Formats: sequence, structure tokens, C-alpha cells
Amino acid sequence: MKNLLRGLPIGLLLILLVGCEPSAPQINAPAAAFTLNLLDGGPVRFPDQYRGQVVAVHFWAQWCPYCLSEMAALEPIYRRHREQGLRLIAINVMEDPDTVRAFVQKLGLSFEVLLDPEGEVMRRYGAMGLPATFMIDRQGIIRRRIIGESTPEVFTAAVRELL
Repeated sequence: MKNLLRGLPIGLLLILLVGCEPSAPQINAPAAAFTLNLLDGGPVRFPDQYRGQVVAVHFWAQWCPYCLSEMAALEPIYRRHREQGLRLIAINVMEDPDTVRAFVQKLGLSFEVLLDPEGEVMRRYGAMGLPATFMIDRQGIIRRRIIGESTPEVFTAAVRELL
């Protein structure tokens, strides 16, 4: 199967792979658990390591035309609300660590960046495209899904609802 998919453009590949996941988590349902590695570190276990915090699980890739401006806009919102219990987990989908690292350094991002090298977690969440953000409350329940580029106003409102 890997050889069959190897020649497809990444966007088409993501759409095909997302379609393979039978049951994505729904709004007002528990967020799917996962373990992924930090860009420059060890494994992160969600939701175990984030209990009692509001978490934005954000799927992205550097080739996505909307991800650059959106992630730059999310950084100050994250910095403003992290002391109140906001965590932003930026999950890069199917890119090599060097590409991801260059993007993160260029933007000066301070939130956690995780690697989803096979797109498994993105499929589990049923994200049909990038960017996609899932807002998860302090009890680990998905309360909002933002598909496509989020504006600072939309993201701030979603954060404030949960904090």
C-alpha cells in the first residue's frame, strides 16, 4: 500500500488517508488519546499529561498556505492565556523534522510541536484538511472544532469559552 500511495500529491494523500478512519471523535465527546513525539524531545501522552487544562489540538503542515499566518496569529493568544491553563499542541502532519524545525524557528513558536509522521492522529480526529483545530475542555471533552484557518478573534473566543 505504501508504494501505491508514494507518488500521490500530499494533499490528495491526506484526503485519502483521512477517509480510512471509521469513527472520528464528535463534539461533546471525549477527545481521542494519542502518544506522539515532540519535535525535539520525547513522547507526549494526550490526554494524560494535560488533565485539568484547556487544550487546543491543532493539525498543520508547512506546505499549507493558511498555516503560516494562522500559527503566527495563534502564538500571542497562547502566550496571553497559557498562565490560565491553555495548552496549544501543534501537530505537524507527515513532514520531516528538519522542515518542521525550520518553520517553527522562523515563527519563533513557543507552544508544543508534535510530529504525526504517518498522519495517524489526524485520521483518528477525522480532520479532512489543514489547518484543523479541536478545542478540548479541562475534562478532556471536545467542545469545538475549527476547520480551516482560524482568525485571532475566533480562536480567542473559543479559548475564553473554556477557560
